[in-house]
Amino acid sequence: MQNVDWAKLQSFVAVAEHGSLSAAGRATGASQPTLSRHIASLEEELGLRLFDRTSEGLVLTTVGAEIYSNAEDMGLSANQILLIASGRSQEISGAVRISASDTVACYTLPPMLTAMRRAEPRIAIELVASNEENNLLKREADIAVRMFRPTQNDVITRKVGELKLGFYASADYLDARGRPKSPEEFLGHDLVGYDQNDGLIRGFKKAGVDVGREAFSFRTDAMYVHLELVRAGWGIGIIHVDMAEEIPTLEPVLPKLNIPPLEIWLTAHAELKTSPRIRRVYDFLADALQQRYGVA
Repeated sequence: MQNVDWAKLQSFVAVAEHGSLSAAGRATGASQPTLSRHIASLEEELGLRLFDRTSEGLVLTTVGAEIYSNAEDMGLSANQILLIASGRSQEISGAVRISASDTVACYTLPPMLTAMRRAEPRIAIELVASNEENNLLKREADIAVRMFRPTQNDVITRKVGELKLGFYASADYLDARGRPKSPEEFLGHDLVGYDQNDGLIRGFKKAGVDVGREAFSFRTDAMYVHLELVRAGWGIGIIHVDMAEEIPTLEPVLPKLNIPPLEIWLTAHAELKTSPRIRRVYDFLADALQQRYGVA
């Protein structure tokens, strides 16, 4: 059998990952006709049907799934080669892609990145504001700022600080509804909580207060929405303390309540850490985050 064209395998992996030609096209920038032609040609060369065409999209056949597993490993190996190559580039220029939670991306990083821009004007920044874990091994990001310790292999990670959390409400809301003096009074208020994240519920239960999802009249996992809802007067929500303290209309609620802080971890792929431009941004952010959020 002749060697399989790597471009066709890349198209196959993209379609397998995204489930349709259109979704794979958006993710890779390739046209749907090109992807379709690559898949048809690959199936003909291998003498195998790799996908079942269904009303819900393209679904891997049994043999297609087996080939996909190996092709994905090949893709990771190819990415590893690119990582090594980019790590040997000596120019302090080019783009660096950073992934951070929506709140950190909106409120924490802009002044730090602006200061870095003045120091390194030839470095361009791509910032992904997302609460989902981006895969550094697949180069979805070069550097990640995460609120938990990463468990991926082949990454370099460093704890750079702790982000304090507190319950806050607008002064107007508290004037109208009263200021709770205990967790029991607290639960009688309009509360802004998480949606898919059950960390707040677990925190209450750990403190001996049994609450469920229904205790929160507004639920969202986006922390900046928490801030804006609380600022608008919806009720009491959990907010980053450094953000809340900059808004004079907000008041702390039960400030003596012990809320565990969020750990801040700065992470980069082990090979990219040797790239001058990645290392420069990594070290700059590490210093800036530690200066602001570091703990003794």
